[in-house]
Amino acid sequence: MSNYDELIQQRNLLDRQIVELLEKEKQVAIAQVKLIIEKYHLVASDLFSKKGSVSAFIKKVPVKYRNPKTGETWTGRGKAPLWIAGHHRDDFLIK
Repeated sequence: MSNYDELIQQRNLLDRQIVELLEKEKQVAIAQVKLIIEKYHLVASDLFSKKGSVSAFIKKVPVKYRNPKTGETWTGRGKAPLWIAGHHRDDFLIK
């Protein structure tokens, strides 16, 4: 069985090999990507448009409560507005 120092040396060797291999594979990937970009005349906005952003996946929550005096609304998420604080929420439910 290996002792501690031998295992540390093996780990260090593996870490170096991993870094070297990753760098080689990264260079190959970059070359492939460059060829595809040139072939299809791609620009940054083709790849990184805002259409696929996180905000596109956020669903709007329907309004659940309405202030009858002002018409203000609240979905029931987050901090409660002042007009509903201290009151029974069922009184403000949108039916």
